[in-house]
Amino acid sequence: MDSIHLEGVRIGCAMTGSFCTFRQVFEAWRALKETGAELIPILSFNASNLDTRFYPAAESRRIFTEICGREILDSIPAVEPIGPKKLLDLLIVAPCTGNTLAKIAAGITDTPVALAVKSHLRNARPVLLAISTNDALSGSAQNIGKLINTKNIYFVPFRQDDPAGKPASAVARFDLLPESANLALQRRQIQPILLESG
Repeated sequence: MDSIHLEGVRIGCAMTGSFCTFRQVFEAWRALKETGAELIPILSFNASNLDTRFYPAAESRRIFTEICGREILDSIPAVEPIGPKKLLDLLIVAPCTGNTLAKIAAGITDTPVALAVKSHLRNARPVLLAISTNDALSGSAQNIGKLINTKNIYFVPFRQDDPAGKPASAVARFDLLPESANLALQRRQIQPILLESG
């Protein structure tokens, strides 16, 4: 694949609470930063505040701030201007939990990430979702199906991460995030969306 150049492109980088994927997602943000894009970090309430066995909240915030080079938007008032002021060219949610998928699909906007998506979509600009949820092929399947068929919403390719142990679980290939973002900016869905389990 040729190098991706996104100089001058303003990308919202929103993280929700699939904490086990944070290390991979931080690497994806670093790769996206190397394209020259301007990254605007956004955190859900849980991603911003919960200490977990993967990262203390303060450490994940520090890493995210360091990667993006600016302060994190982590409140409803902070993200509300995204739409009215047309602050972003693309908004990426990675990881996107089943909970956040459901909120986006239902138009519920009670978290910074869900409101950021709604605010951004008012300008008919692209949103890219990188899912990570244990119920992708059960409870969240209907929301994935609805959003795949929703204008201006695109997906990073995903696959079952543990078909034997967690048969309904699926996780995005976060290493494909820069390529997926480049195509979403062109209003194109990267293909294939569904990948072999691995």
